[in-house]
Amino acid sequence: MPSITDIKAARVLVMLGDSITTDHISPAGNIAIDSPAGQYLQERAVQPRDFNSYGSRRGNDMVMARGTFANIRLKNLLAGGKEGWFTRYFGSDGESLPGKETTIFDAATKYQEHAIPTIVIAGKEYGTGSSRDWAAKGPLLLGVQAVIAESYERIHRSNLVGMGILPLRFKDGQNAESLGLNGSEVYSIEGLRNDMPAKSEIIVKARKGNGSVVTFKTIAQLNTPVEVNYYRNRGILQTVLRNLLR
Repeated sequence: MPSITDIKAARVLVMLGDSITTDHISPAGNIAIDSPAGQYLQERAVQPRDFNSYGSRRGNDMVMARGTFANIRLKNLLAGGKEGWFTRYFGSDGESLPGKETTIFDAATKYQEHAIPTIVIAGKEYGTGSSRDWAAKGPLLLGVQAVIAESYERIHRSNLVGMGILPLRFKDGQNAESLGLNGSEVYSIEGLRNDMPAKSEIIVKARKGNGSVVTFKTIAQLNTPVEVNYYRNRGILQTVLRNLLR
């Protein structure tokens, strides 16, 4: 069983506003031709007329990972609010904004190649809407280790924990804007440990390109000791398997 350890030198994959739905995170509708999933299918000789929808391909992790954060109406603040599946890749050398614009999937792949953890920053009601399982599975496959939001929809928060992704909540009255965060910072999440109690206070440090550091407190939305154990195991499935093998 792995130990719970701090998340160090993380980058922001997407920075979002309020009321981000599970359909923003993992759309169920048509697959756009120029999206990462659409390009993947065309490279495998699937014609656009045969793309069908993300919902029909939800058993294919290669398509669904590329479809994560690929809603045509998603507004990622890192991409200047541009709609679609775009973000900025900041590399492994600490470069600051503007960074290189690329797709969210390609940026996630590059971060994983360099063993750089990623996080999501969001506003109020993150994960609202239908309780879509791929809205938690997809970010996991992209390498997302934590989400920092002002508030969560209840079931989506639970699904994040079940996938081993850490949901953190800004303290009341705080958010990315009030703290002066723009998503180009390098983040460290400190205070994570095996014996951490439920709803622990967690310190986040965001180092800007000029060397200054913004330090703020968050609350880990691991609401029970059982959820802390799920997180330690990196998800429900791993917890069940380890219990069976005891």
